[in-house]
Amino acid sequence: MAAPLQATLTEGHVSEQLKSLALPLVWGLMATMSLNAIETFFIAQLGREPLAALSFTFPVIMVLTSLGIGLGAGTSSAVARAIGEGDSHKARRLATDAMSLTFIISASVCLLGWITLEPLFLALGATPDLIPLIRSYMSIWYFSAPCLMVPMVCLSALRAMGMSQVQGYLMGGAALLNVLLDPLLIFGLLGFPALGLQGAAVATLITRALMLVVALYILHARVHMLVNPFLPWQKLKYSWQAIIEVGAPAMFANVIIPFASAIVVAMVAAYGTDAVAALGIAMRIEPLALIVFYALSGVIGPFFGQNYGAGRVERLNEALRVLTVFCLVFGLGLALLLGFFGAEIARLFGDHPEVVSITAIYFMIVPISYGAYGLVMSVNAAFNGLGRPWPAMIISSGRVFYIYLPLAWLGQHWWGMIGIFIATAFANLALGIWAWCWLKTHIQQQTRLAEA
Repeated sequence: MAAPLQATLTEGHVSEQLKSLALPLVWGLMATMSLNAIETFFIAQLGREPLAALSFTFPVIMVLTSLGIGLGAGTSSAVARAIGEGDSHKARRLATDAMSLTFIISASVCLLGWITLEPLFLALGATPDLIPLIRSYMSIWYFSAPCLMVPMVCLSALRAMGMSQVQGYLMGGAALLNVLLDPLLIFGLLGFPALGLQGAAVATLITRALMLVVALYILHARVHMLVNPFLPWQKLKYSWQAIIEVGAPAMFANVIIPFASAIVVAMVAAYGTDAVAALGIAMRIEPLALIVFYALSGVIGPFFGQNYGAGRVERLNEALRVLTVFCLVFGLGLALLLGFFGAEIARLFGDHPEVVSITAIYFMIVPISYGAYGLVMSVNAAFNGLGRPWPAMIISSGRVFYIYLPLAWLGQHWWGMIGIFIATAFANLALGIWAWCWLKTHIQQQTRLAEA
């Protein structure tokens, strides 16, 4: 019989635990983002058409990745709470059933995508001459998608156990292998066939298949987290419901983020090509600036889930205090850095004066709110970890639909393009305050219930 699973996040110094959990994810995310940039550079060497074909695949890839993130959030939340409750059997059952659910969903969605490939991308605006290139890439990428989404859920289960360092190592190793395979298969180096754009998809498939094998090996053989996947429908349905209750709203919240970016681009496009180019530079730099916040939000869910399951409500209060101080201080540092050096950073991407000027203005305004935005990410992850995904979804959708859009319209009306940037910052600040107050109130309610 497998040993009981230990709730490793319910004891010890809160700030040190969060730091040790988040740091490996920082390096893993940095490696993944670097891979995306390098792969795009390789494809750009093939010419304008392959690069354009790759660009058309981004929205589809983003939606499927959001699906994996949502299922991972649901898995992490359910497993962490079960571990906190001391119910090892339930935690293993949930982790195993999450794998089967993710495989069924990812395989079904990707089969549908493969069948509807041509009409889907024509509807997205691709020209008929690009369809063969898109097909050469996506027909393989679709087969690799389950090998992406199942490991994402595997790693979420490991995070729920407090083993985020494993995810960091796997992400870093996968990125390194992928970036080594890319030039070999894209350009045909060292005797490999020159497959062009298709080579990038093959490299991704090989990397993800190996990552899936390693992740399942660790989860099954090293931490003994997986059990028999075959069980009666009623029990299986219970597990799947527990995962989807958090996973579906989390997926929706993640899809909103690119939707918000698309709105900003559309509004800025009214001010010309230079403005769009400047925004493009800013939106490439911004994820790198916020990478620590992304990593922190990735570990907050398991931390809150384990402590909530164990009834350690006082640690939730301490975690919120640590998060607030860190996000605001680190966010202020980012604002000062980008405010002073935004123009110099923009010149790394080109020396067109108007583009550099607009990018610098963006970095003087929007980063003021990065601390609040980082707090929003962590609060959303905390609610997911507590098994309450709807506040997170309401906060995310609120940022776009009933706070940012009205503010952006007013800002553009009064101050033009700069007004759009001001609206972005103000929306982040307003959401940060709202999210913090909501989570603080919820923790206070749980504290009163625990004391009653």
